[in-house]
Amino acid sequence: MPINAAAAMPAPALRLHGSNTIGENLAPALVEGMLRKRGYQDVRLIDGDKPVEKTVYAVAQGSTLPALSIEVHAHGSSTAFADLLGGGADMGMASRPIKDSELAELLPKAGKMNSIAGEHVIALDGLAVIVHPSNPISALTSTQVARLFSGEYSDWAQLGGTPGPVTVYARDDHSGTYDTFKSLVLERIKASLIPNARRFESSTELSDLVANDPTAIGFIGLPYVRYAKVLAIAESDETLAILPTSFTVSTEDYPLSRRLFFYTPPKGGNPLAAELAQYALGSEGQSMVEKIGFISQNIRSEKPEPSPAFPAEYLELTRDAERLSLNFRFQLGSDQFDNKAQRDLQRLVDHLAQNRQQRVLLLGFTDSSGSAEVNQQLSHRRAVTLETALQVRGIDPAVVRGFGPAIAIASNDSEAGRNKNRRVEVWVR
Repeated sequence: MPINAAAAMPAPALRLHGSNTIGENLAPALVEGMLRKRGYQDVRLIDGDKPVEKTVYAVAQGSTLPALSIEVHAHGSSTAFADLLGGGADMGMASRPIKDSELAELLPKAGKMNSIAGEHVIALDGLAVIVHPSNPISALTSTQVARLFSGEYSDWAQLGGTPGPVTVYARDDHSGTYDTFKSLVLERIKASLIPNARRFESSTELSDLVANDPTAIGFIGLPYVRYAKVLAIAESDETLAILPTSFTVSTEDYPLSRRLFFYTPPKGGNPLAAELAQYALGSEGQSMVEKIGFISQNIRSEKPEPSPAFPAEYLELTRDAERLSLNFRFQLGSDQFDNKAQRDLQRLVDHLAQNRQQRVLLLGFTDSSGSAEVNQQLSHRRAVTLETALQVRGIDPAVVRGFGPAIAIASNDSEAGRNKNRRVEVWVR
């Protein structure tokens, strides 16, 4: 019998607040998977008073397990940290990294939220720029996208499209999707969102309205594209326009790729939050990520088409090789892995253990900050860091090289772009 009243359920054992991108479908699915793994056979999703508020309710028939409810409120990424600070949430969902100001506010109460104990990359997502299916434009640069959303371009004819006004659709100010778009697109040219943009809390609603408006342009998480047309995005006039695919998002080469996070307080946290984070990071949770439509961190290989402008040694090394769908990234100005890379290390070891015939190539890169000599050394040190980590786990890479800032996949004019360029690619042959 369906349960419709909050009074019929126990108080929430876990309160999960934040990103609508995560909270609309992915978080409830992960919660359900974790509860079923615990032994709950009857798991129900109960709608709340608002469309972005849900409760996952579980009972275990014929078991001593108590009835359990988990609250999922998806009002936007900024509410994750505000509610953790205010005591209204036990766990945060965010479609952007925690900000320095949020980190400082939460430190006394919750501990270091950007440590590996507090920050968990649960999935990858591409921020898709979408238009009506009849729009003839198929690719834009990041700068052109910014000028459309800021109102500098107000007619599609300015970009070679069908003459007519541009109607801008955007997520609301609480949204991590909007924060990411602002950081990756608007702030690059010091632009602001046009004041008359139509704003939405729901990802699905925004996408469906764009798909029905021939004048529209919007941005959305990749799983919410639905019936709209996706545009290829180039970092600049000099770089190739890339469509968001599972591979280009996995490697984070797509200019508008992003990480999706769970945040759990390292100090005084709810044990159920830690359990949910570990479930999401495991193979079963990552399969759920794929089922919902996001990009999992499960490793696969692909043969990308290289540019002839790449360094000759790079082209020669990768000519008969395939690239794995992950990059190892680093803390700022360091050869120390970031949180995602620390967990990706075990995923890589497991993958290579199942493919022992493969020879491993580690190719390191930096951003353009600093001198060419220092960057060359740093890129090689980063590759050696991964080599050493693999060697102590019984894997000896065949090739370890550093290429400095030679193959930038993002703009070095922003911190987000520089962070993407600081990486080690993994190839096999």
